[in-house]
Amino acid sequence: MQKTESLTDIRKKLLRDSGELPESPGVYIMKDGAGRVIYVGKSKKLRDRVSQYFGGGAKNIKTERMASSVRSFDHILCDSEIEALALENNLIKKYTPRYNIRLKDAKSYPYIRICGGQYPKLSMSRGRDDPDSEYFGPYSGSSTVFPVISAVNGALGLPSCKHRFPEKIGKVRPCIYYQMGRCLGVCRGDVTPEEYSELIASAGMLLRGNTAALRRRLEERMNDFAEREMFEAAAKVRDSIAAIEKLGERQKAVDDADVFRDACAISGEGPLTALSILMVRNGRIIDKIDALLGEGPSDTAEAAVSFLSEHYSDCSDLPPEILLGEGFGEDERSLLEGYLASVAGRRVRVRIPVRGNAKKLCDMAAENAAEYSAVSGREMATSDETAVRLAELLGCGTVPERIEAFDISEYGSEFITAGMIVCERGRFKKKDYRLFRMKSVSEQNDYASMKEAVARRLARLASTDPGDGDSFGTFPDLILVDGGAPQLSAACEAAEEAGIDVFIAGMVKDGSHRTRSLLTPDGEVDISRDRDVFSLIYRIQEEIHRFTVRAVSDSKRKTLKRSSLEKIKGIGPGKAAKLLSRFGGLAGVRGASFEELSTVPGLASSDAENVYEYFHGKDGEETPEKSK
Repeated sequence: MQKTESLTDIRKKLLRDSGELPESPGVYIMKDGAGRVIYVGKSKKLRDRVSQYFGGGAKNIKTERMASSVRSFDHILCDSEIEALALENNLIKKYTPRYNIRLKDAKSYPYIRICGGQYPKLSMSRGRDDPDSEYFGPYSGSSTVFPVISAVNGALGLPSCKHRFPEKIGKVRPCIYYQMGRCLGVCRGDVTPEEYSELIASAGMLLRGNTAALRRRLEERMNDFAEREMFEAAAKVRDSIAAIEKLGERQKAVDDADVFRDACAISGEGPLTALSILMVRNGRIIDKIDALLGEGPSDTAEAAVSFLSEHYSDCSDLPPEILLGEGFGEDERSLLEGYLASVAGRRVRVRIPVRGNAKKLCDMAAENAAEYSAVSGREMATSDETAVRLAELLGCGTVPERIEAFDISEYGSEFITAGMIVCERGRFKKKDYRLFRMKSVSEQNDYASMKEAVARRLARLASTDPGDGDSFGTFPDLILVDGGAPQLSAACEAAEEAGIDVFIAGMVKDGSHRTRSLLTPDGEVDISRDRDVFSLIYRIQEEIHRFTVRAVSDSKRKTLKRSSLEKIKGIGPGKAAKLLSRFGGLAGVRGASFEELSTVPGLASSDAENVYEYFHGKDGEETPEKSK
């Protein structure tokens, strides 16, 4: 029988290996026992940096947890620390390692997009993958993006409806926003493409923060209209100027009107270390971004530079100046400035101010970081305490940091679906949610469905490529299944057949559909007397139910929409899908003209005629039966 290496022996071996690394800049790649990349870092002296992980020095909780999981490491030498920083950034995006600090999730922070075309609109986007669109951001979250879009649309009278222009010009009635004076009424045909292009250009200036230049531009247009006695047009421009001024009043003024900069600061005063970025455009704070850098004060400046390099690599409006406040030194300043110059292709000034408005702005960023650190620390401490008590109640031995929950939902025997959600340290990790459409189950059978779902999920632990960044490669500490003894038995059988040792419990509901207890292979555990544990399990139960039921409902709704189109002669599933995609749903297909239908790729003229006649009859008038 082969002897298993102890953790002490593994650490000694890794320390010896790290001592053979060169004293050169480079990137190191930490891997666990399965070969999965769990951490990527960079250093100007590889040997010193990597050796710190396996030596006897003090480490924070997260660093110690990562180091105890390492079984091997690779390294890549670089010519400079700037090159190492760029490589580290690329490798983090490639592998999405578990222990790296990075942007929120795979979708990253949101942007405001202005799409291409003759009548473009403003919308939120999680990526920048359309070369014909213009992007602004990133912003801190959708709760910031949508109010900004609404404010810009309202200030300039841009349409916020779902109608496509110029297709719908003259074919739909003006909505309430036109009646309220918040939209110029593109649908009426009152706005020419040239005028609309001017409005979109103004929107771009607003989103870049160029409000002073935009105001001057609008004032010139207003005066020009007035001189030409086009008083109605001049009044519209005057209203836009007033709306823009009102929009600017909502933002906090911190500097001169022509100042464009970001201020960054680190705070380690609380239980967690945090970074805050304040974004200043035209002298006003327009948004802020907060991020947690780790548990404890070690290496926070290095982690902050890595985070900032990723953030600004994806930034569509990189400011000409970035201020660094508390927590940063000259080494970080020089490294970040060199890296941003290579990314932007121009100089980006990075400095550490010691006085004036710039210093005050950095102090403000430090205060925000301290507050975010303290609040997040309290939330995480409560979550950790709850997880410890949950482990004690269940007797599972491992404190459940990552909890995965499963539920089965079905609509007859057609849409049998299992949903899986993930809760890490008390927070739902939505990018790791998954759906399993049943492959082996063709009729309602919760036992068989649960077994298939859990088996397929656990099979991915072994089959997931260590380098592809798939969250299926992350081992769950606890699996919860929605249901009683049959569902629990099915999940346990799936784990046993997969040869995977993971604690599994069933969520047993009371008469009010709330989890009153957890069912384990050893019996039922009452959780009703522990308020925090009960609250955690109740939140998980509600989230998995919402996620799974919604997925099944959406699938059924899409099929119902498509099947109604498939009643039309010559229209099958493929053509139905193209129609729905082209016109944004069944209502759009119903309202399309014959000419519009004829432009759908893959749709013959006879198909377009059949679709049009189905909804409107041969005389072109919509039939009551088919308008339902």
